[in-house]
Amino acid sequence: MSVDIKKRFDRIVDILIQLQSKKIVKAQDLADRFEVSLRTIYRDIKSLEQAGVPLIGEAGNGYSIMDGYRLPPVSFTRDEALTFVALEKLAEKYLDKESNKQIHSAMLKIKAILKSNDQEMVHSMQDQIIMRKQNSPLFLDQAPEVLSHALNAIAHQKQMEITYQGIHDDIAQNRIVEPIGIVHEIGYWYIVAYCLKRNDFRQFRSDRIIQAELLDLPFLNSHPTIDEYIKLHPPIDYPKTKVTIAVTRDFAPYIRWQRNHYGFIKEEINNDRIIMHFESRDTHQEFPRWLMMFADHIEVIEPENMRQTMQKLLFAMGKNMSVNY
Repeated sequence: MSVDIKKRFDRIVDILIQLQSKKIVKAQDLADRFEVSLRTIYRDIKSLEQAGVPLIGEAGNGYSIMDGYRLPPVSFTRDEALTFVALEKLAEKYLDKESNKQIHSAMLKIKAILKSNDQEMVHSMQDQIIMRKQNSPLFLDQAPEVLSHALNAIAHQKQMEITYQGIHDDIAQNRIVEPIGIVHEIGYWYIVAYCLKRNDFRQFRSDRIIQAELLDLPFLNSHPTIDEYIKLHPPIDYPKTKVTIAVTRDFAPYIRWQRNHYGFIKEEINNDRIIMHFESRDTHQEFPRWLMMFADHIEVIEPENMRQTMQKLLFAMGKNMSVNY
């Protein structure tokens, strides 16, 4: 079998799997996925129809498989089987207890259809991947089903009741929310939901939800999808300031740990110092306070207002440390 014929065969099989797993599949989405032309996709769809696969739809509107048609049992390659191990380990770290339980159950069913030698390989690899827990838990022990409740709420358009302590809240507050999506960024899960108390959308960080309950109450409102919401609420493009610092070479590794969070651009070696360049949206609060941890090993080259901010912080620290209580 030539390389081109094998590639086409693999693509057609993958298209069939896509059609099995989704209600409607658009030709453009398939073309983007396989990096081929629409004409090629239409030809592949035609081949499936000629092979007896009962497809419904037409070019431009999307395709679906007639109800009742099923693929024969799917087999997995050895590389695909190996990814199951990584997936299960990732779930242990990033999902809540209830979601983890469901993933584990699903993975047992998937492993059951692997070839015996692949089952042995997967089992032997279980102990070879370690996912260390992060210092800040993604979910509190009091709310072990936050993520699974949110997923159910989104899927069935049901309300959730949460007890949430925001960053500016002295005590936690009860909220009734209508979740529309879940976002993972900067190491945390955020549930995007319409808050009935605020009459607006809010993002609730999973580790700040103290309690969560899925209610048997339908949404009171119609909401955009999470994709539509993000397009309607793009990140604010705050102006950035160029910041240049010099750090001693022996201390540079400590700054490298977190510098990407503060807009790091590049670095260069200058004798016994490392020159680091940043583009920062905040030269008055978070960024200079972070640099204060390394103040005895760095020099702020520019801008001048950054140096002045750090001098004021140093003065305030000295003043506070000299107060007798």
